[in-house]
Parts: sequence; C-alpha cells; structure tokens
Amino acid sequence: MPFPFETAPTASAIPITFATKMRWSAIAKDLPEHARQFALANEFTAKPGKCLTLPGPDGQIAQVVFGLEDESSKSRDLFRPGALPGLLPPGVYRFANAPHDMRLATLAFALGSYRFGRYRKAEKPDVRLVPPDGIDVADIARMAEAAALARDLINTPSNDMGPEQLADAAQALAARFGANFSCIVGDDLLKQNFPLVYAVGMASTRPPRLIDLSWGDPAHPKVTLVGKGVCFDTGGLDIKPSSGMLIMKKDMGGAANVLALAQMVMDAKLKVRLRVLIPAVENSVAGNAFRPLDIFKSRKGPTVEIGNTDAEGRLVLADALALADEEKPDLLVDLGTLTGAARVALGPDLPPFYTHDETLAESVAAHAKQENDPLWRMPLWPPYDSWLDSKVADINNAPSGGFAGSITCALFLQRFVTDAKSWLHVDIYGWTPSAKPARPEGGECQAARAIYKLLSERYA
Repeated sequence: MPFPFETAPTASAIPITFATKMRWSAIAKDLPEHARQFALANEFTAKPGKCLTLPGPDGQIAQVVFGLEDESSKSRDLFRPGALPGLLPPGVYRFANAPHDMRLATLAFALGSYRFGRYRKAEKPDVRLVPPDGIDVADIARMAEAAALARDLINTPSNDMGPEQLADAAQALAARFGANFSCIVGDDLLKQNFPLVYAVGMASTRPPRLIDLSWGDPAHPKVTLVGKGVCFDTGGLDIKPSSGMLIMKKDMGGAANVLALAQMVMDAKLKVRLRVLIPAVENSVAGNAFRPLDIFKSRKGPTVEIGNTDAEGRLVLADALALADEEKPDLLVDLGTLTGAARVALGPDLPPFYTHDETLAESVAAHAKQENDPLWRMPLWPPYDSWLDSKVADINNAPSGGFAGSITCALFLQRFVTDAKSWLHVDIYGWTPSAKPARPEGGECQAARAIYKLLSERYA
C-alpha cells in the first residue's frame, strides 16, 4: 500500500482521537485515570492543532488526542489532520473516531507527509496510517502522489528546472503511462508558427520549447490541458525588483499542476482523449530580448503589441491555446501563475477561475469545495475587453492602469479560444507562503484535485 498508508491490523495501531473544545470533557471522562491526569497536567483543552500523546501503564504511547475546531466554527480547516505527520512520534496509527470529514482527513494526512529532500536530507516522518474503512485509498494515494509531483517540480530551483528539464519530466510521465510525447524546440517554433512562445524565450541561453503529450482513445471526448511553463521570470526588460524575482522559480507552477492533473487522469484511466500542452520558456534579459511596444503576429493571427514584457505568461499561453483550440476539444483547461492582481484580490490560497459555461462553473465550484481545493469564480467582464485595444496592433498584452489585472488577462486569453466547446482558465499562485496543515511552505498543487474530480465525474 502506498506511503504513508499501512496494511497492519487496525487493532495494533495507535488510536488517534479527534476532540473539539465542546467535546473534550466527555472524551476525557472516558480516559483511564492515569491518562486523564496526564492530560490535565499538560493543560490540554483540545485547542485546534494541539496534539497530546497519552502514555499507557507501561509508558508506551497508548493513545493520541488531537484538537479540531468546533463543528460550528466558520474557520474550520478540514485539512487540520494534515499536521499530524509532523507532530507524531514514529509509529502506525489509526483514526479512533471521525474527524469533520474522514476522507479529507485521510488525504490531508498523506499531503502532510510530503517533504522536499532533493538538496539536503529531509527526514520523512516515519508515521503511517491504517486507512479508515470505506475510504478509496487508491484515489487518495493518486492525488497525494500527483501533488508531490507538482510540489517537487515547483520547489526545484531554476538552475535545475529549465525548459529542457521540464520537458524531461513530461517525457518521463508520458513513458510511465504509455503516452505519446513530442517537443518543438528553438527556431523550429518559428517554423511551426509559435511566434509568441519563441519571442518570450529567445533571450535565454536555454531554448524555448512547446511540450506536447497525448494519451487515451482518440474516440473518447477530447480534454486538453495547457500549463504555463515559465521556468524563471526576470520580468524581461521590464525587469522585476529583486523582491519580486525571489520565488520566480515557481512561475512554471501552471505546467507543474497540469502534469499533476494529467498524472491523475492517466492513472485513473479516465475515458478521455487527453492532450497536454506546455510552452516552456525562460523570460531573460539579453540584447535580443523582446521589448516594450514590439509587435508580434500570434499563431491564431491577431497581432499583439507588447505593453509589458513582464506579462509574458499570457503570451506563451496564447499560442498554446490557439493550437489546442484548433482541435475543438470538448473541454479546454489552462492553468498559470499569471497575475499579482489575483493575489491582491483573493490572496495566495484562493485562485480565481473564469468560464462562460455556467454548468462547468457550478461543477468547478462544487468540486473545489468537496476536495478542499479552493477556487473562486471571477467574471469575464465584457466592458473591460476594450482595455486591451491597441492603436497599432490588434491587441495589447498589458493595458496601462492598475485595474482588474486578472480579469484583463483572462479576457486576453479568451481572444485565442473560439472553437473549444468549453473553456476554463485558472489563475493559480502555485505556492504556500507559510506552512499550514497538509500544505508545507513552498510549491503547491492548486486546482488540479478539483478539476480531476470534475473529470472523474464526467468521464469515469
């Protein structure tokens, strides 16, 4: 059974009892006298996130008590049990009673076991869980493994995660599931009509590329995933300050999450014809870098004036979306770490999503809530579309003014999607600034689990 789950008999596992402040008194009464006195001496009150190991008569751990928010709390964190792997002594455990949501608690336990250890030894907690009865452990493990893939890719610094290494990761994933893989590199991007991808990446010593993975029965509904793969973003000639550049290794977070989503889809053998497109570039500063007010013709045809070289993600996505749109997929999804405006509006934990498809929007919102993978719908507000007008080209990539940056980015991308039956755009952050239960500081898997569950419901 996959890490961190255990096949040991339930009876031999150490029980974890979940308690709230309201329920703690009743739980304490049922404890053996020595355990109750130990809890009293430690002033345990079932404060959310507090963990207490209770000894047995022999001094060994007999039981664990873990605090959760009260049922009525508006700030309930359904991933609170994800803190347990970092708090518990080594051993095999089981849930003795039901937390707020048994399935999400099990998933949180798995997500909370993640450690990034590529560059220094990061001891994974030797803490294992006997899964509760009735839980689809294979699906939980599938989501946790995919989240680890996204986190690993994002956490890897750009010197080891350039466009070539990102392509290698996609190729390894394709090989694992028997998918087809191809990659257009460097000058061939111009020959095959991907001028915006080439323009953004041409200043780097590491050639830009378009990664293309396909899997599944061609007779099944076409689902295409597009992920922003900017492996490092200096901002280009509109260069970022050092503080803004500090975590720009995460600017390929859209690509990382698209690969995580693809892994879940393929592992679950969903009945789709899956295609994954990732424009992988490095937005660098050099003598041949693209400039403000340069104009390029896009793959789809419209000419694009460069209002700001730091709005590069929408440029590379535009060409990739145009290619995806040519196949008229049943569903076209793009993920990207695109705008600071989304963070200003909704913060790092709540990515906005955009779609004109009301049925799709309702399903995305429902699955985001169900999976504790938060998403919030924002409008493709038509009156703002004119803000993208250019006096010398068909469209400007970054209108002047500081208003509605995430919306205007979505409206820009919408220009390149005309034939897909449904389109979903998600402006993710891809990063957890400070550790939370089940969400360690660093690269994060966002939106992928919610969309996977949506696809599972539609194409199981």
